[in-house]
Amino acid sequence: MATTNDHPGELAAADPVKLIGIRETSLSVDEVFRAVGEDAAGGTALFVGTVRNHDGGTDVDRLGYSCHPGAEAEMRRIAEKVVAEYPVRALAAVHRVGDLEVGDLAVVVAVSCPHRAEAFDACRKLIDDLKREVPIWKHQTFSDGTDEWVGA
Repeated sequence: MATTNDHPGELAAADPVKLIGIRETSLSVDEVFRAVGEDAAGGTALFVGTVRNHDGGTDVDRLGYSCHPGAEAEMRRIAEKVVAEYPVRALAAVHRVGDLEVGDLAVVVAVSCPHRAEAFDACRKLIDDLKREVPIWKHQTFSDGTDEWVGA
């Protein structure tokens, strides 16, 4: 059977940004995964960022995230940039703010595309651009009593 790239399922969806949010409550991988469910998607890539117990050779006890009031709008701008570049069927991204403990989910993003390579590439661009461009700041508290702001 011959395949063709002009099938509607091979193209980006008309309104693929399904979920964008900054939350003070726990994040749900299931919520993000459900948001990108799409019959025309053959590949879904999901990234989950968690609070790790170390950074730069020092033990981390906990951290807090804070953000600029325009951070969610910036997340949407980046999401729109990703969907303009890839054939995204559905996209979702949520980031946590407030006090988090080691093991807590800090960010969950997912992208569905017609094929896996596109989904991987779009998901990577989404998380990399979010981390680089969205005004969200991390305050880490280390086991030795010191602390550090990251991204501020």
